[in-house]
Amino acid sequence: MQTLSRWWARVQGRLFSHLELNLPQLPTAQHKRLAAVLELVRIEEHVAAPVVGKAGRPPCDRQVLARAFVAKAVFNLPDTDALIERLAADENLRLICGLRPGQKVPSPATFSRAFGEFAESRLGDRVHEALVSAHLKDTLVGHISRDATEIEAREKPAKKPEPEPEQETSEPTPKTGKRRRKRQKQAPSRHPRQITQTAEEAIAELPTACDKGCKHNSKGQFSTWIGYKLHLDVNDAGLPLFALTTSASLHDSQAAIPMARITAGRVTALYEVMDSAYAAEPIRDVCRSLGHVPIIEPHPLQRKTKPLDPAAERRLDERTVVERAYSRLKDEFGARSVRVRGYAKVHTHLMFGVITLFADALIKLVT
Repeated sequence: MQTLSRWWARVQGRLFSHLELNLPQLPTAQHKRLAAVLELVRIEEHVAAPVVGKAGRPPCDRQVLARAFVAKAVFNLPDTDALIERLAADENLRLICGLRPGQKVPSPATFSRAFGEFAESRLGDRVHEALVSAHLKDTLVGHISRDATEIEAREKPAKKPEPEPEQETSEPTPKTGKRRRKRQKQAPSRHPRQITQTAEEAIAELPTACDKGCKHNSKGQFSTWIGYKLHLDVNDAGLPLFALTTSASLHDSQAAIPMARITAGRVTALYEVMDSAYAAEPIRDVCRSLGHVPIIEPHPLQRKTKPLDPAAERRLDERTVVERAYSRLKDEFGARSVRVRGYAKVHTHLMFGVITLFADALIKLVT
């Protein structure tokens, strides 16, 4: 925290003064916020610099475009067209993103190609992992709060294979003489496999296609959506530790075991806090094997027979931090306006919001 405080003092004393002296107009609070986020994230260090001397027309600087996509998340712009319009009208923003004075704003096609490259190289995941390693690796996390939220997308859901028809038994039942139907065999649970798999192997088996999801919302009403599901591990300060995007139909608990293992490799924690959707014994066993204490809200049918002790009940209240993180992602950093299609691009769009949320929440700790 002392290192971060010194960094913030340098940002206030040097970076903001530099902006006021070199920008054509006095920077607004939003410009300063963007400059601080970019200084903390340093996304350009994870993007290859343009090749000098290559034959043909030189490509647009991907480092500039990566900074512009961070600006899109900071300004909560709904789509790339809105980002281009903002860049064209705001000279301060163009200079902060790295465009030279008088340089033309890149076309929508250029932004689209660059975003596809960022999605293919998983730029958002690499930047986020570097942020967590740089700022939280040597700190003790009290509670890891885990939850998932719906992400609506503008694409058609993938078709699911039709189930096999039920078959009847060839022999009648001994009591009634009537033929009975065989129940369709359910697919085996992923949890037993995930216990013996690595986190990467378990995540590779999770579905990622756009499909239809359903759940009961906070008011107890049944709701459905078409799109994806975002899973987050968050610490007590609201800093996202790990993010995973899956199909909307995947149950929350199916991603818990690989998420717990990856997050345990990034930070040192004491407790893992989850709601009743994660009430499965394999999840508890994996948490304990990682040296964490699992605190999982009892299933509604078991709240009277297996209640939590008062101390665990109080720690369970810490789980609201992940709900606030989702609220900020959707209201402030673009998770509610997904205008791209396909898992890779949707996940990258969400990850730009996640790294912006991480930087903004970290700055709030020292201001």
